[in-house]
Amino acid sequence: MKRGKIIMLICMSMIFIGLAGLAAWAVLNHHTMVSELKNRMTVAAEESEEEQVVNATQADSQQETETDRLAETEAVDRGIQAQIENMSLEEKVAQLFMVRPEDLTGVSVAVQAGDTTREALEQYPVSGMVYFSQNIESEDQLRTMIENTKSYSKYPLWIGVDEEGGNLVARVAGSGIMDVPTYPDMIEIGNSGDLQAAYEVGSGIGSYLSDLGFNLDFAPVADVLTNPDNPAIGVRSFGPDAQLDAQMVAQVVQGLQETGVSACVKHFPGHGDTDSDSHEGQTVSNRTLEELRAEEFLPFQAGIDAGVDFVMVGHISLPEVTGDMTPSSLSEQVVTGLLREELGYDGIVVTDSMQMQAITQFYSPSEAAVQAIQAGVDLILLPQDFQSAYEGVLAAVNDGTLSEERIDASLERIWKVKGDLWSE
Repeated sequence: MKRGKIIMLICMSMIFIGLAGLAAWAVLNHHTMVSELKNRMTVAAEESEEEQVVNATQADSQQETETDRLAETEAVDRGIQAQIENMSLEEKVAQLFMVRPEDLTGVSVAVQAGDTTREALEQYPVSGMVYFSQNIESEDQLRTMIENTKSYSKYPLWIGVDEEGGNLVARVAGSGIMDVPTYPDMIEIGNSGDLQAAYEVGSGIGSYLSDLGFNLDFAPVADVLTNPDNPAIGVRSFGPDAQLDAQMVAQVVQGLQETGVSACVKHFPGHGDTDSDSHEGQTVSNRTLEELRAEEFLPFQAGIDAGVDFVMVGHISLPEVTGDMTPSSLSEQVVTGLLREELGYDGIVVTDSMQMQAITQFYSPSEAAVQAIQAGVDLILLPQDFQSAYEGVLAAVNDGTLSEERIDASLERIWKVKGDLWSE
C-alpha cells in the first residue's frame, strides 16, 4: 500500500515537473515571439519611414517640377501679352498673313532677298513666307535667300513649304535641283502598314527642311481617301482606312516636329470624299456629320493628340452639315464649332491657299480674309491680292466688324508657337 502511494507521488511529481517545463518553454517561446514581432515591427516601421521619405521626396520633386512648369508657362504668357500690347494694329493685322515673297516684293519670281524684301517686311511684317520650286536655283542660293529674309524681319518668320513626300507635292525634293532624300507616295506607306516608315518620312523631310532654313511644312495630308477617284488627293492620302490613316498621321507629325519643323495636318474637315478640286472651283463633300465623325475626323484628331502646331482648313463645302455651300475655311460652324469645340483644338488654324478658285470665284480677297477670321481662323494663307486682303482686315477692325480682341486671340495662339523661333 505504501509502495503504491510512493509510486503515485513519483508519477505526480513527474507530471508536475513536465507541466512546469512546458510552462517555462511557453513563457520563453512567448518572449521570443514577442521579441521577433517587435523586431519585425521595428524593421517594418523603419522601411515605412524610408518609403514615406522617398514618396515625400518624389512628391516634392513632382510638385517642384509642376510649380516650375506653371511658373514658366505664366512667364511665357506674360511675355506674349507684353509682345502683343507693344504691337501696332497694322503689325497685328500683318501677322495674320502668310504670303509668297512675290506678293510682297512685286517681282515675278523671287530667287534672292535684298533691299526690296527688307523694305517690304518693314512695311508689312507678315507672319511668314511660303516658297515653291520656282524659288529654288541651288542649295546655296536657297539658304542665302532664307537667311536674309529671316534677318530682315522685325519678328520671327515662318518659312513654309509644301513638302508632303511622294511624287506630287514636294517643292524641294521635286525641284530636280536639291540633293535630298525622296519618299514614295503616302498611299504606298499606308498600304505597307509600316508606322515606322511614316515616322521616318516625317523625320527625314524635317531634317533636310530644317537644315535648309525651313521651319514649317504644310504636311501631312490627313484626308481619308473615301473616294478613290478623288482628283485632288489620290496618292497623297495614306488610304481609305481611317484608323490606319490616323496612326500614320500621328507618326509623321511626331517625326517632323522632333526636328524643329512645325507640321500642319490638312485639309480639315476632309477632302477625301470629293470628286472635284478646290483649285479649280467649288468643291463639295456630301458626308453627314455622323460620317465625318466616324471616318474623316479620326486622322485630324490623331494629329491634334500628337501635338500638331497647325491645322489647315480646306475650302470644301459641307451642305449636309452646314445647310449651305459656304467653304469650310469661311464657316464658323466648321472652324469654331467642329474643329475648335468638338475636336478640342486650340492651336493655329490656317486656311488653304486663298488663291484657289473655290474662294476667288465667290469672294473678293478682303471679303474672304475677314470672313475667315470671323469663322475662327488665325492665319490667311496666300491671298489672291495681299494688299487688298490686308487693307480689308484693317478696315474691318477699324469699323468694328472685327474686334481688336479677336485679332489678339489669334496672335496669342500664333505667338505660343512662334515664340520658339526667337532662338533661330
